[in-house]
Amino acid sequence: MSLSADEIRQYHDDGYLVRRDFFSAAESKLLLDKVRADKVLQDSAIRRDDNDGRTTKLTVWNHPADDLYGMFSRNKRLVSAVEQLMGESVYHYHAKVMLKEPRVGGAWEWHQDYGYWYKNGCLYPLMLSAMIAIDRATTENGCLQVLKGSNHIGRINHSTTGGQLGADMQRVDAAVPRHELVHCELQQ
Repeated sequence: MSLSADEIRQYHDDGYLVRRDFFSAAESKLLLDKVRADKVLQDSAIRRDDNDGRTTKLTVWNHPADDLYGMFSRNKRLVSAVEQLMGESVYHYHAKVMLKEPRVGGAWEWHQDYGYWYKNGCLYPLMLSAMIAIDRATTENGCLQVLKGSNHIGRINHSTTGGQLGADMQRVDAAVPRHELVHCELQQ
């Protein structure tokens, strides 16, 4: 599955790309069923509080195992699309499952993924995140929000906010009126 020149340009201009139906409904359901049944994944989740004291959970791993999660991380369609966007060979940095409970679970504070990566020793922002929606994500239940084109701002300092690492809110507040707020509504 090849990305179009327009999709690649949009990614570089806007800082994100939403590709619907990248995985089939059957593939997404397989992953959703695995996550829901995976007691080890659920029990090993890290809890992070947001600024309102509500909790969101995630499980992170650095090496794609020889299991269903690893198969999605190493999927040829995904790796090929990422290589098209990056313009070079890529490697797997980490994978995670975000266990965000709709409406009642905590939020992820404003951040740049590179804000985390930089703190972890990655000098250059030559990375990207790929998100696979396995549940319906809407504005009402707290879908991902991005500031269109904010990838051109550069790295914003990050510090602890709530129980998370978040972007300097003075910088975020300066960016919000200058960049379109996009709610990335996704379906499985």
